[in-house]
Amino acid sequence: MKWVGRCGECQAWGAVEEIGAPRLRTVATSAVTAAAQPIGEIDPEAARSRPTGVDELDRVLGGGLVPGVVVLLAGEPGVGKSTLLLDVAAKFATPQTPTLYVTGEESRAQVRLRADRVSALSPNLFLAAETDVGAVLKHVDDVAPQLLVVDSVQTMAVAEVDGAAGGVTQVRQVASALIAVAKERGIATVLVGHVTKDGSIAGPRVLEHLVDVVLQFEGERHSRLRLVRAIKNRYGACDEVGCFDLGEQGIIGLADPSGLFLTRRNDPVPGTCVTVALEGRRPVVAEVQALVARSSLATPRRSTSGLDNARVSMVLAVTERRAEVSLHNADVFTATVGGVRLTEPASDLAVALAVASAAADRPLPAGLVVVGEVGLAGEVRPVQGVERRLAEAARLGFTHALAPAHSGSAPADMQVTEVDDLRHAIASAFRHAVIPLRRPSPN
Repeated sequence: MKWVGRCGECQAWGAVEEIGAPRLRTVATSAVTAAAQPIGEIDPEAARSRPTGVDELDRVLGGGLVPGVVVLLAGEPGVGKSTLLLDVAAKFATPQTPTLYVTGEESRAQVRLRADRVSALSPNLFLAAETDVGAVLKHVDDVAPQLLVVDSVQTMAVAEVDGAAGGVTQVRQVASALIAVAKERGIATVLVGHVTKDGSIAGPRVLEHLVDVVLQFEGERHSRLRLVRAIKNRYGACDEVGCFDLGEQGIIGLADPSGLFLTRRNDPVPGTCVTVALEGRRPVVAEVQALVARSSLATPRRSTSGLDNARVSMVLAVTERRAEVSLHNADVFTATVGGVRLTEPASDLAVALAVASAAADRPLPAGLVVVGEVGLAGEVRPVQGVERRLAEAARLGFTHALAPAHSGSAPADMQVTEVDDLRHAIASAFRHAVIPLRRPSPN
């Protein structure tokens, strides 16, 4: 870099300037939209949430939809996003609160067929099939809705902006236009978003910063259970989870989903153990199953379903090394019931006891529930919310529990045994010494 005082083309002196050099600029004042007020004099009633009519969704949103809120609901294809929002739109729609549902992925007749199937018909629910944001804004002018559902933001485009629908520039401009209208007119707006292969929300990251609430709709394709989690929520907590049951008749909220994750049987079966997971702040009773079989392979198989593979591998190693349960020559299969996914450390003890039960071919006592994290030294560590977990288990009829030491008060009708390590937990569960792997007969 060198100093140049004379332009090489026009031969003028002092005409060379650095490109991108910052310049000192001043911003002129402009008219304000409303005068500033002391915060104590502002009426908060204009921002009170309104129930959607779907209790599980209201739980996640923090009570309902706030006027002017913009919600981004993302999930994998086929998980039930459109079905849920069509049900919400129909229940929210009243003569005082009309609803506009804009679809960019289906025709109006296709949406009407789904509405018939899930009983989501309302005279105050208006339906439009558009992909141009200008046309959507014209529908907003004509209907004057209190709730606007756009399915989906990746299918919308602004005619004045270059690029195909779903591109970074288009998604940003579409979201900005819809957010501006929502804030200006106080319209609660729900935008449906797509996800990428790794499960993250598609489009520019700024989209999540622009909206007020980001919800993740989760569920296995072969399971009826659906979960709605709040990733971001300016008007409520981010640790709530809504549970839904997706069936042929639509999607139904589950106020008590624990029954989906338990197997009803008359007699206990070896290799099963019940634990209590926390989905947000909600305790959910779930069952862990394990199968231990003699392996003919040089490297025995380890298979998981509904559990974190790395964490299960760690628990198996600790169970064999610290509790002396022989697993080195056995195939081990672990799974959960009902499609629930257990990833928190509080399910470690249930996995270890299920494996020990399967290895010994002896069932755990009926009415037993276990909670605890297992460390590499074999210790059972405390977990959060033990009192809430045990209270939920007691409500469902469980009478005995194994929990980490210093877990707090126990329910009055439940006998709780505090355990310090994995050997102590297995001995307490079986009422005698640790049981090694059952050797199969030679034939």
